[in-house]
Amino acid sequence: MALVTFKELLDARIHFGHKKSRWNPAMAPYIYTEKKGVHIIDIRKTMQLLNDAYYFARDMASRGKKFIFVGTKKQASEIIKEEAGKVGAFYVHTRWLGGTLTNFSTLKKSIDKYNELNRLFELGEFKNLTKKEIIKLQRKRDKMKKYFEGIKDMVRIPDVMFVVDIRKEINAVREARIVGIPVIGIVDTNSDPNLVDYPIPANDDAIESIQLITRVITSAIAEGLKMAVDEQPEKEREEESEG
Repeated sequence: MALVTFKELLDARIHFGHKKSRWNPAMAPYIYTEKKGVHIIDIRKTMQLLNDAYYFARDMASRGKKFIFVGTKKQASEIIKEEAGKVGAFYVHTRWLGGTLTNFSTLKKSIDKYNELNRLFELGEFKNLTKKEIIKLQRKRDKMKKYFEGIKDMVRIPDVMFVVDIRKEINAVREARIVGIPVIGIVDTNSDPNLVDYPIPANDDAIESIQLITRVITSAIAEGLKMAVDEQPEKEREEESEG
């Protein structure tokens, strides 16, 4: 059974690519036609590859793997934050900091500082600080929040990355490739699908398109998490019978 219908993809404007002059030849297998100088994505291919990405994400989630969502463009930012939050995934929605994956040990120090600032404000431990110093710390925390809120609980690099617009988030994709993390990515007609493990050919600019695809991936993770919970009692019963 299809996860989404042809009409749902059509209504989300997933098929609208970029102008022909901006295309990446590697996307040729996923382009259906050209209309008024704009490439039209083959929705049938999108459905097929979206299904592949879904089942991969579900399988990884069922095995307890951790996900990170990346989407810093205006259209994707809030969607990424909201959807990642539903399934406990990490997220980067304002700016990808270099070394997030390839130099995580150094980044972790900054995350720890951010968490420490949060702890100070939660407990109100400012006995020896002036009002001016407290305001300064508040501003520092607010600035750090933009970059670290979505990864504040990340103690190691995640296992899977989901990316909106792999062209814009090329630095994140490159880091994932360096450390060997599989990437699920929305690839528009100006992108190179070979850079990701699970490309989903689709419009990466329309909010409707980004939202639909991200929700499919979120649903996959949610189902995988449920599978893991459902399997746990069965494993416990098996262990009891063996004992």
